[in-house]
Amino acid sequence: YIGVELGIAYAKLGSKVTIVEATGQLLPGTDPDLVNVLMRRLRRLGVTVMLNSRASGGLQNGKVKVQDGEGNLHEIEADKVLVSVGRVPYTEGLQLEKAGVRVDEKGFIPVDEQMRTNVPHIFAIGDVCSPVMLAHKASAQGRVAAEAIAGRPSAADWQTVPAVIFTDPEIAYVGLTEAQAREKGYDPVVSRYNFAAVGRALTMGESDGMVKLVGDRQSGLLLGAQMVGPEVSELIGEIALAIEMGAQMEDVALTPHYHPTLSEGILEAALSWMHSIEKAGRK
Repeated sequence: YIGVELGIAYAKLGSKVTIVEATGQLLPGTDPDLVNVLMRRLRRLGVTVMLNSRASGGLQNGKVKVQDGEGNLHEIEADKVLVSVGRVPYTEGLQLEKAGVRVDEKGFIPVDEQMRTNVPHIFAIGDVCSPVMLAHKASAQGRVAAEAIAGRPSAADWQTVPAVIFTDPEIAYVGLTEAQAREKGYDPVVSRYNFAAVGRALTMGESDGMVKLVGDRQSGLLLGAQMVGPEVSELIGEIALAIEMGAQMEDVALTPHYHPTLSEGILEAALSWMHSIEKAGRK
């Protein structure tokens, strides 16, 4: 995602950008509905996206060799190459073995729900112990560890850790997707509301995108949300709080949202969810 974020930034600054992605989807693991909106924006920006492709070497004589999924070799002219294929935990050199702290095969430090390592008086937080390398998660881990060290009954719950991708348009999600909800035994119902029908988005000239809400048919619990569009990095906090508090979809639908704001997209998606449940009940 970092490559996509920075690729868009360079494209907006006037650079010709080509994104090379090894899998069959940009931003693998992200809801395809959200990615499709982003792909449309990339095309308008003139960004070339090569899926199922890999760079077979670095920049040489102003060109980069890229092999596509069918084995064809392409030469792409370039001034610079940005490599953003992921990160690894930086645990080498900490001499953890002398302290008896265990490290897994990928270099991460396993911890329990209190951030405690296999050595009870040693705690670990942040990128060294979590493949989800997010600053706000590290901060939450730090609070949990500090409280546990102080003897408080604190423990981590990562259900409501939001993820944000600062592309244009932005992408944000939290909680469960429809597939994840079904795997956990829920009967998920998904509602969508497009920013093209949100007045504030129209006045901003940013009408691409949508709000998707996932709720359980039986209990009405709000299980998750996936968003793409203007300033969804700010909107996702409302959903994270609602899930943390065990809110039902009805709670969101019955809460007036100020007009004209982007948050009305959340309200309308919740109302749409309620209407779909009522309609299904009448059949």
